Amino acid sequence: MTTLSDVPARATRPQQPLRAHRSGLAFCAQAALALLVAMQGSGAAWAQNASSGAGGQPSIRQGEPVTLNFENAEIEAVARAMATITGRNVVVDPRVRGTINLVTGHPVSAQTAMDQFMVALRMQGFTMVEAAGLYKVVPEADAKLQTGVVNVTEGAFPTRAPTGGQIVTQIFRLQHENAANLVPTLRPLISPNNTINVNPGTNALVITDYADNLSRIARIVAALDVSNASDIDVIPLQHAIATDLAVLVNRLIEGGGASAVSAAAGGAQNAVASGDLYRTAVLADSRSNSLVVRAANPARAALVRSLVARLDRPTAETDSGNIHVVYLRNADAVQLAGTLRAAIAADPGFASQTTGGGAGAGAGNASGGQTSGGGLTAVSEGGSATSSSGVSGSSSSANPTGSNLLGGVQQTSTGGQIQADPVNNALIISAPAPLYRQMRAVIDQLDTRRAQIYVEALIAEVAADNTSALGVQWLGLASDSNGYIGGGTNFGTTGNLVTNAANYALENYTGMSLGQGMNIGLYKGSLAVLASALETKTNANILSTPTLLTLDNQEAKITIGQNVPVATGSYSTTGSSSTVNPYTTYERMDVGLVLNIRPQINADGTIKLQIYQEVSSISGSLGSSTTDSTNLVTNKRTIASTVLVQDGNTAVLGGLIQDQLDITNSSVPVLGDLPLIGGLFRSQSRSRSKTNLMVFLRPVILQDSQSMDRLALDRYDMIRTLQIQDQPRPSSVLSVNTGPVLPEYPNAAQLTAEDGAVPRPLVAPFEQPQPAAATPAAPAAQLAPAAQPAVRRAVDIRDVQSGDASWGAY
Repeated sequence: MTTLSDVPARATRPQQPLRAHRSGLAFCAQAALALLVAMQGSGAAWAQNASSGAGGQPSIRQGEPVTLNFENAEIEAVARAMATITGRNVVVDPRVRGTINLVTGHPVSAQTAMDQFMVALRMQGFTMVEAAGLYKVVPEADAKLQTGVVNVTEGAFPTRAPTGGQIVTQIFRLQHENAANLVPTLRPLISPNNTINVNPGTNALVITDYADNLSRIARIVAALDVSNASDIDVIPLQHAIATDLAVLVNRLIEGGGASAVSAAAGGAQNAVASGDLYRTAVLADSRSNSLVVRAANPARAALVRSLVARLDRPTAETDSGNIHVVYLRNADAVQLAGTLRAAIAADPGFASQTTGGGAGAGAGNASGGQTSGGGLTAVSEGGSATSSSGVSGSSSSANPTGSNLLGGVQQTSTGGQIQADPVNNALIISAPAPLYRQMRAVIDQLDTRRAQIYVEALIAEVAADNTSALGVQWLGLASDSNGYIGGGTNFGTTGNLVTNAANYALENYTGMSLGQGMNIGLYKGSLAVLASALETKTNANILSTPTLLTLDNQEAKITIGQNVPVATGSYSTTGSSSTVNPYTTYERMDVGLVLNIRPQINADGTIKLQIYQEVSSISGSLGSSTTDSTNLVTNKRTIASTVLVQDGNTAVLGGLIQDQLDITNSSVPVLGDLPLIGGLFRSQSRSRSKTNLMVFLRPVILQDSQSMDRLALDRYDMIRTLQIQDQPRPSSVLSVNTGPVLPEYPNAAQLTAEDGAVPRPLVAPFEQPQPAAATPAAPAAQLAPAAQPAVRRAVDIRDVQSGDASWGAY
């Protein structure tokens, strides 16, 4: 047996007490020995044979049990001793500094000594990793980057269980459980300096930690990676209705937290969320009138089956018999009732299932009698009652009053079969159990939540009008004893020269009026001349973005504009006192923007849109006054189309690119054509207008309430931000210093908008670009010639020639 100690003299041979009569030579020998020990350092490890004499150095033999006795020993020195004991190659990272205490009360094997050394290192924040037969003592934080031992597990239990206190990497390939679901459970059990990662492709966990801790984690993973104990069971019903019973059982089993989901013939309506995998769920299959049960454990499955067996009983004789009430969740009771009546009237198979009087003869609103006899009577929306084929009975014409959803509801006769209760949005069905089950299957398939479509339109119009006019007018008057003789020219575009000359002759200067633009006149005796020049430029940039939210296959309309009065006629009457009473009749006309859509979601996710879009505005009046309401001129742009658009994509509905040039010449015959002086006898005006109009549309499907909430939050924040930016500047003089601002959206922190989930607006609020911060110029020697980006030339709409290819690019 070998003893390892940091002070070999004390470990192998007890020192004798000093005596006063010790000779000087012995004292010097003891002092030299103590000096030698001090020079070796407190961390030097010495091997000593127990049987060797005093003063001999012990020898360490590999594989022999040793006793450890290190007190405040340097880690590097202890590592060298461990390398000698185990025969392994051990290196120490230069960053490893410090001392450790490692003491054993009895001899231990070499492997046990190495394990205890690793434990002591771990307590100091260091560890040992193995790579290619080399053991490295490194800081614990860097061990995961240097470990070389990697074990792969097929399933929860590893084929080679790791042991010891070194850092290793273990890969667990799970068979049943989702690897991501185990990370929150295992992360607290792993050292903070070590890692746990998930590989979704192979459903594997990659854990780097101490080998002894990985053995414990492997047992935990084995206990969690088991097949789901939930079983799928189908329970056919004999008497109860599956959709009704599913709601009741879900409330009893889950405490009201779950709701039934009707399963149509093609499959379940909604997918099960990942958080509900271990909840007991009961789904209704209306096609087979069965319950589909997924239980978390066999005990729950037995409980559901026992509960269903006790509830699936025939109705008692004291019940309402063949009269059933069905409360609708999404569909409209009045519309669904009409649909069911039409289906019953068209299918004689429904009527054949009822016996005489069994279907219930009911009183109706017919004006002249009641529907009697046994059978099914369906009433159309128009109000006329029609007896189905194969059913005896008679009926008179019903009162065709229809239904008024906005006011009082007036029910037509249903022949005692299906009656709608619009107040409770419910259907009252009178039918035997077999027929009622068939009708419930149809109702459950029709009473589904319809998706909503958010439609955003963009109407952009850029227009430019240029008008220029130039003309000269003449007037000459001569008088004699018989009267006046005169002549002249009058072009309406350059003012009325005749009126101005007459007012000038009468010295009525206030009555003179000039045309628009620059006017130069000369009035001398019997001669007057007037020259006028005018140029007008009009530019327009109009952008409208109306938005609409509507249900699938439901028409929606938005109108934004004004209701303008337009005179349609006038007349006057003369009273008894010879007074004239003028009258003018008006009618109102909507001017503005109208968007009317009816979306329809197809099976492949595309959206069919029936669209009517109109933009109108008042251009002016044809009368003498621009405010004359009798001859108003309106600009109107209308698009009526049906398009097919992918969800979230933008479609261009249409547009207009127009370039118009008008030239008007007014001249005096012959004189206006004379060379040189012909321009003094004519007037010319030129007008050029350009219009570029485009209409875009983007529909987005909103499947659930979460999408609705995120959309509302996004638009709410956009308006609120604009209100905050538009606040007035504080003023010490004016009393109004704040404007209205919307409050923060409720529960905004819980509604985080996901990428792609919220339809971004087609046009974002305009923000003035800020100039970039100036950066110091680099020395000329360091500047390399860089390719300049292509800059598109700014194009003025008025400069684009008709038919120019560049017009469409801008």
